[in-house]
Amino acid sequence: MTITGKVKAVFDTQTFGSGFTKREFVITTAEQYPQDVKFELVKDKTGAIDAYKVGQSVTVHFNVRGNEHQGKYYVSLQAWKLEADQSAPPQNQSAPVAKQSAPPVEDNDPDGLPF
Repeated sequence: MTITGKVKAVFDTQTFGSGFTKREFVITTAEQYPQDVKFELVKDKTGAIDAYKVGQSVTVHFNVRGNEHQGKYYVSLQAWKLEADQSAPPQNQSAPVAKQSAPPVEDNDPDGLPF
């Protein structure tokens, strides 16, 4: 699965007693009603977010993971690849806006309509 949004927060790497490591980060989607979505990177992938800054637009490739522990159920979004969003303009630069003008209308028609 993939989702695109802007990096909102990046948290420190957590290391557990078993040696397992994970790092969480949040992106804000660009929808009519933006959502803050938390992902996690695990093991050797924890450094993948280092290449991105807060505010930068990224595409996150992820898997939905679910598990049960002592009768409670947990869901996580486990990211496995991050890419700079190619559809967004580079940070601190705005995309040029092309101005278009309407074609000239000839007033040869008696009713004043251009068609």
